[in-house]
Amino acid sequence: MGDNSSSQASYIHLVHRLIEECIVFNMGKEECMDALFKHANIKPIITSTVWKELEKENKEFFEAYERRREEIPTEKETARRIRELLSRTTI
Repeated sequence: MGDNSSSQASYIHLVHRLIEECIVFNMGKEECMDALFKHANIKPIITSTVWKELEKENKEFFEAYERRREEIPTEKETARRIRELLSRTTI
């Protein structure tokens, strides 16, 4: 029985580490769930559960992280702004 709980703890630690990687890439919870399912075959419910626990343990960090994510324009928005700037400039 010890091996099973050890392997579960290792799996949760892996998911935790992968979520940290998602955060480095400025992903939100949903994006992270999708990425881990697609690239690591981790069920979204597992990622969601670990993410929620991390949020509980690090409330201030996640609040600041979400505020920062809201301030960063999306790739689509950045492309739109670039097109708008280019359309206003004449060469």
